[in-house]
Amino acid sequence: MHTPIDPSMSRFRRTRRAFALVLLAVGTAGCDPISLTAASLGAGVGVSHTLNGIIYRTFTAPMKTVENGSVQAMRDMGVKVVSRSTNREGERVINATARDREIEVLLEPLTKRTTRMRVIASNGLLKDSATAQEIMLQTERVLSRG
Repeated sequence: MHTPIDPSMSRFRRTRRAFALVLLAVGTAGCDPISLTAASLGAGVGVSHTLNGIIYRTFTAPMKTVENGSVQAMRDMGVKVVSRSTNREGERVINATARDREIEVLLEPLTKRTTRMRVIASNGLLKDSATAQEIMLQTERVLSRG
């Protein structure tokens, strides 16, 4: 015998889950990285991972393509690219500045056609995950235009 599902029960579960997320965000208000991560998960942000204000995302594109896209995105945003270099591990490092923020973009080739991008925007000792996230999103926008 099949028991019909009560539609109010799924609404109850959604409400309970939303309440738990709000409670988690309020309970971690003193710990910004955790509350920001919880908020971004709840908002469904397209960035792959946020850890302590550092933004990560993997693109299905060669490293050179992602590098050119990220530099173009930062220029479109008015961010000044200061240097571009390759470190000992073969990763590309892009340093930039915007007002009182130091920005570092690290591009790691995972395969010939896949690149992991890490963005750190620092304001002194503090990480500015909003700026790092916007650089990542604008890079994605530039790459999607082709």
